[in-house]
Amino acid sequence: MNPKLIDLLKVESPLFDSLIHGVGHWKVVERNGHYLSQFNHADKEIVSYFAYFHDCMRENETEDPEHGLRGARFAQAHRELILLDDDQFPILIDACENHTYGNRSDCVTIHTCWDAGRLDIGRVGLDVNPDYLASKEAKRIAIEKDFGVLRPI
Repeated sequence: MNPKLIDLLKVESPLFDSLIHGVGHWKVVERNGHYLSQFNHADKEIVSYFAYFHDCMRENETEDPEHGLRGARFAQAHRELILLDDDQFPILIDACENHTYGNRSDCVTIHTCWDAGRLDIGRVGLDVNPDYLASKEAKRIAIEKDFGVLRPI
């Protein structure tokens, strides 16, 4: 991840230090996405950027239906800091804009991004519902409650 981007997020993201939607969560989503990518060959670069942008413009910790759209707009405003090509970038934008309420995507990278975030819902005391997951491995983790595979050794 571009250090200039992290510095920008520290300044611009309202909840950067939040235990629920801040940088700690973003790092977990990135780790989860990279783990899932081993099974489905999702684009790890897009997954990483998604992890940092999907919640970066949240205004609060509860209901904020436009936060994904704002995160996508923030990414677009800082396109020069994002090392994705012109084929990858629209996938990132779609993943961010629709991660909360979007329908299941046919794009393996998008559903990997969404699964990576949903696998971290336990941080707010909710159970991961496999019905909201797309990949076989994410569903397996949720059904078997095998979250240990997501943690670094």
